[in-house]
Amino acid sequence: MGPHPAVAAIRLAVRRVLHDVLTDHTRSADLTRRTPHPELAEAGAGRQRAALPERPDTPLVLVACSGGADSMALASALAFEAPKLSVRAGGITVDHGLQDGSDTRAAEVVDRLTAMHLDPVESVAVRVGHDGGPEAAARDARYAALDAAAERHGAAAVLLGHTRDDQAETVLLGLARGSGIRSLSGMAAASGPAGRYRRPFLQLDRQTARKACLVQSLPVWDDPHNIDPAYTRSRLRHEGLPALEKALGKGVVEALARTAQLSRDDADALDTWAAQADRAARDDAGRLECAKLYALPPAVRRRVLRRAAMEAGSPAGSLFARHIEEVDRLITGWRGQRAINLPGRVEAMRQGGRLVIRQS
Repeated sequence: MGPHPAVAAIRLAVRRVLHDVLTDHTRSADLTRRTPHPELAEAGAGRQRAALPERPDTPLVLVACSGGADSMALASALAFEAPKLSVRAGGITVDHGLQDGSDTRAAEVVDRLTAMHLDPVESVAVRVGHDGGPEAAARDARYAALDAAAERHGAAAVLLGHTRDDQAETVLLGLARGSGIRSLSGMAAASGPAGRYRRPFLQLDRQTARKACLVQSLPVWDDPHNIDPAYTRSRLRHEGLPALEKALGKGVVEALARTAQLSRDDADALDTWAAQADRAARDDAGRLECAKLYALPPAVRRRVLRRAAMEAGSPAGSLFARHIEEVDRLITGWRGQRAINLPGRVEAMRQGGRLVIRQS
């Protein structure tokens, strides 16, 4: 008799991601093997390079685990699948220090991950700032800690427990902010430096992860912040989405997750087009020509403008659609306007038929 369907589903999702990690790791190792070491190259062509091993080192994959149902299910699946694929598996839990006893709970998560025979396992304490609100500040602190842990341990990937429900919430939050199609594309299955972060559960619902924990008798911790109406995502989860499903019927979560994937495909295509258009819209000195920008479709032109603003020093997280719209009017509604001030002390102005975006 095979495992419970929920357990089988989470294991299959993790197995697929581990295969991808192994493929990427092997490709990277092969590239390294074919590239001469600088010191050996300097020694002269006649010197033989030291032989490299036939197989690359076994990659390490870490799971980011809060102790909640989603990440505990992910940790259990990683612990089961990794040895079968000769992948080393470890775990990281981040103590945000936002609740009394958070250090004790982090220690409990470490004990549970260790009992699964994950190694290395560690708890990392962080200080959460205030920029962007409590949710954004906690997220920034968490990813900074995970990045540092991945670098410290030389991890090939870090697995995150985001589910299809999380994806649906992310799409709705982007829609409420009036964001563009990139925001509506939600979370990518792989993101971060060199695709470091992997999300195996984006096609699985939250209930499947919780059921997998239940049938495996895995203890889980339910974060009270997840039901606190002071947090936007919590209100959306417990009030907004249920209201949508009551009004529109079941299947809203699945439809939103599908919208995310379709939006991501479109956004990727437009980004590629914009990168090509950026090069074609510049003169010999590398300056953007307003006439060439004007001829572009608005969606492509705005991407070129956003990219130019970021290259000049505008932080991506502070550069909103209204900023790009103002810069766009220098192209499409030119009436002698003054320079447009952008985040990061960047300004955009029109000079002699050229768009100049630079530090002010």
